[in-house]
Amino acid sequence: MLDLARDIIGSQPILTAFLAIGLGYLVGQINIAGFSLGVGAVLFVGLAIGAFAPKAQIIGPIGLTGLIMFLYGIGILYGRQFFEGMVGVGQKYNLLALVACIAGLFVALGLGHIFSIKIGHTLGLYAGSMTSTASLQAALDVMKNKDPSIGYSIAYPFGVIGPILCIYFMTRIVKPKFPVKAQRFHMAEISIGQAFSGKKLQDLTSTALADVQVTMVRKGGRNFVPEPEMALSAGDAVLVVAEREDAIGKAAAQLGSLEPGRLASDRADLDYIRVFVGKASVVGVPLANLPMPAGYPTHLLHVRRYDADLVPSPDLMLEFGDRVGVLLPPDRKEEIRRHFGDTVKAAAEFSYVSLGIGMVLGVLLGLIPIPIPGVGIVTLGIGGGPLIVALILGKLRRTGPLLWTMPLPANIVLRNFGLAMFLATVGVNAGQPFVRTVAESGFTMLFIGVAILLTTVFIVLLVGHYILKIPYDDLVGVASGATGNPAILVYSTKMAPTERPDIGYAMIFPSMTLVKVISAQIVGLLATGGAGG
Repeated sequence: MLDLARDIIGSQPILTAFLAIGLGYLVGQINIAGFSLGVGAVLFVGLAIGAFAPKAQIIGPIGLTGLIMFLYGIGILYGRQFFEGMVGVGQKYNLLALVACIAGLFVALGLGHIFSIKIGHTLGLYAGSMTSTASLQAALDVMKNKDPSIGYSIAYPFGVIGPILCIYFMTRIVKPKFPVKAQRFHMAEISIGQAFSGKKLQDLTSTALADVQVTMVRKGGRNFVPEPEMALSAGDAVLVVAEREDAIGKAAAQLGSLEPGRLASDRADLDYIRVFVGKASVVGVPLANLPMPAGYPTHLLHVRRYDADLVPSPDLMLEFGDRVGVLLPPDRKEEIRRHFGDTVKAAAEFSYVSLGIGMVLGVLLGLIPIPIPGVGIVTLGIGGGPLIVALILGKLRRTGPLLWTMPLPANIVLRNFGLAMFLATVGVNAGQPFVRTVAESGFTMLFIGVAILLTTVFIVLLVGHYILKIPYDDLVGVASGATGNPAILVYSTKMAPTERPDIGYAMIFPSMTLVKVISAQIVGLLATGGAGG
């Protein structure tokens, strides 16, 4: 029976790949003291399958296709935050992460030399400690054997749990304080006082109403969509929204007083509906330039994106699957629904044309040779080219009719499935040599992986906190981005419950991925004389 199972697994690579993915996700859900491997468990199930069935090999471009999907999804999602991180404090954060990652590489090379570990294993240990699949692929390309996969597999578990433990103990030592997580959307009605009678709305939006958005005006017992030239009188009211509740209180103190109920309860002239964004023509366009139906007044009051309420500022761009609250005449609801698309299916919509073009450009960029004097020719490869192109397209968001972005649910599916395919391929193909290597020098290599990881994390946390005085919620985001695994970021947001860890991760993860990819290629070329093997 076992021989039959080995024969089936060894002769059916597609079956083997999905077996590793399915069982891997099952194992990844096992939670021990708050820690689980998640998608990373696919790698270890793949190793077990490869060890069980020595003839099992997942050949062809399956794994590389998965890696491209993963990196492209990362770049599209974080493109805007990444380029914003290249200025201001982001430069300091990236420099700190760079020093930490390079220090980790030197520790890997130094200990690898001391303990006579093969360079392929060493590069794999570095990639695994950093949980960097792109670096693993770069090492596989330059070494042209399976050694990096073995080192990666040994170091990967502590590469996930190590940073989580470090952040846990650092948080216990530092005891940081954070403000209560605020609601991102506040609404109120403000009555206009006598002192502002006769003022135009545009005059007030640059002074007393500068920190809020005016979404509706009540004059003479009727509700109107706000217009810049609209003159206000004493007793009129405005409906405002803001991200900070104190901004509403400040505006009310200057203009008159808070007076709820009059605007929201009267729907004779303007009604309110929520619609799903499902048409490409309204996605990726700043709200200031958003096309709206002509012939009747409309105004965007509210945007709900997944679990967050957003203030509809002029530079905000809608995404597929957003729910938009619109003020409109009561008899125009169906027209607005048609205008926005209004389908929940939009949460999974994206342009396959844009996806195909973006990935082609990424692969082509990865093929361009980059000569480095004294080293040889390196390329961005599959691990770098698609990531860079996706970051640029994620920043652009839209180019004419081409919409580069995709809804978050679709992005998550693309990334996780792609990563699972890559890890399944790596695990199955390295199963047999993994068993031999662990038996020979597994504990030594595990020790080296731990040293690499701790060096990197300690530099980020200790230097960042005690010397650079980086705010703690920014710091754990930088540490998560430097080490890479999304599970570390999830834990960081629990330790620092603000949005800053996500922003720090977005600024650091792409640039450090590129650093690790190029470093792995340079070290591999120097060690092999540019020939590989």
